Amino acid sequence: MTTLRAFTCDDLFRFNNMRGASGGRPCGDGLVLNPAPQYGIPFYLQYLAHWPEYFIVAEAPGGELMGYSATVLMLCMFTVMGKAEGSVAREEWHGHVTALSVAPEFRRLGLAAKLMELLEEISEKKGGFFVDLFVRVSNQVAVNMYKQLGYSVYRTVLEYYSASSGEPDEDAYDMRKALSRDTEKKSIIPLPHPVRPEDIE
Repeated sequence: MTTLRAFTCDDLFRFNNMRGASGGRPCGDGLVLNPAPQYGIPFYLQYLAHWPEYFIVAEAPGGELMGYSATVLMLCMFTVMGKAEGSVAREEWHGHVTALSVAPEFRRLGLAAKLMELLEEISEKKGGFFVDLFVRVSNQVAVNMYKQLGYSVYRTVLEYYSASSGEPDEDAYDMRKALSRDTEKKSIIPLPHPVRPEDIE
């Protein structure tokens, strides 16, 4: 039976089985199903200290990590990791998915959907208007999964992801899902034009 629990500092040293096709290199995409530790230890500790309720891990009966998600009125991590951000006055208070990762041997079991659901529930309790995430335009597997979970493309962010090895930078979709506080669904009305990373608040 899968156990969902709060992420602990010790989990930072248990990511080995989550190095998928990326070969352990950072995948650089907060919402990919390619489970690689993508950030340094200080980054994870910052999220754990500020938004512990958004840092969730799924553990198999044998104790191995199945995935993570992290959010902070932003969300993500099987492990899931995220945070809360924005302005209540401007109806921009929201959950943000920072990372969502599922180990290859535990994919297609509905774990990613369950983690996203938990993060959305936390964002609802925090009074968020919506949940958002960024995903590479080229990552159609993740884009399609998020669409199945009720997310839609709000805007395209040009050259959001820095490339390596002389490749061009890659665009991202900012995908959103309205929460119950956004009764008119204003937060998900698509922008008609792309934006640049420096235009994002």
